[in-house]
Amino acid sequence: MGTDNRIRYYHFMAGVLAKQAEDPLCSICRAFENSVRSIRESLAGFEAGSAEELKEISPGLKELHDETRLCLAGIRTPVNAEGQKKAGRCKMPEGVCFVKTSKALIERI
Repeated sequence: MGTDNRIRYYHFMAGVLAKQAEDPLCSICRAFENSVRSIRESLAGFEAGSAEELKEISPGLKELHDETRLCLAGIRTPVNAEGQKKAGRCKMPEGVCFVKTSKALIERI
């Protein structure tokens, strides 16, 4: 996957996670906590490994990248969150999680 698509993916995920932070169940779920941490770490690894490529991106992609970093930094996550499905509170069908499903998109790009 190219640098451009990777930036767009992280921007997409930042938006998903920011919106799910407002959801009464997702925002207190272990899957949310783990996903935010995972995306932050993945973005940091991408930035470290693509430093030269990031210097050459278009102004529009630079803006997306900057927005993504700010957005992810502003998302608050619960400490020691409990899995909402395991607790019986999440009523999504088995195998369906808004956060996990969105995060898995990277495998298809």
